[in-house]
Formats: sequence, C-alpha cells, structure tokens
Amino acid sequence: MRTLPQPHPEDFDLATVLHALGDPVRLRLVRRIAEDGETTCSPEGFDVPRSTLSNHWRILREAGVVSVRTSGKNRLVTLRREALDTRFPQLLGAVLETPPPGCGG
Repeated sequence: MRTLPQPHPEDFDLATVLHALGDPVRLRLVRRIAEDGETTCSPEGFDVPRSTLSNHWRILREAGVVSVRTSGKNRLVTLRREALDTRFPQLLGAVLETPPPGCGG
C-alpha cells in the first residue's frame, strides 16, 4: 500500500489547517470521516464532481487533516485526529462540535 505525501505533525500550520476546514464541502467531508472512520475518496451523498472532491481531499491532506493511502485501485482517507489534537489541542473537537450552518445552533 502506498501512502501519499503528507506533512509531519510538527509541520502543521494553523492557518493552513483552518483554511482547509473553512470550506463547507471540506468540513462536511471531515465531519463524515470523523463519524464513519476510513472512507473512499468518493463517499456517497456528495453532489460534487469527482475532480472537485479530489481537489478537496488534496487540500485536506496537504494541510495534515487527513491521511490518504492507496490500496489497489482505491484511495482510502482517514482523519489524522491524534496528530491534530497533539499539535492543536481542542481545535478539531471544537470544529466538529459546532453545528453546521442551518442546524439551529
């Protein structure tokens, strides 16, 4: 299995992580992966072109938010929760606990 390049936790940059989490589609992807665990690069329920999803995953991976590994023809995505919590304590928890827009929160 091949792992795509990703930053080491000590190289995570807060502005880059916040930028990655600031897009509504990327935030939905992160929320989904936080709930479901590992997922494919084309999860169900996202009405977004594959090329756009690929770009969102790249931004999340390059920020250090997710890890993407190749298994045969599939790319599997995992949330780097432990690494993020170590580098930026409570950040991911706060982001994931904040209700999505339009949910009355």
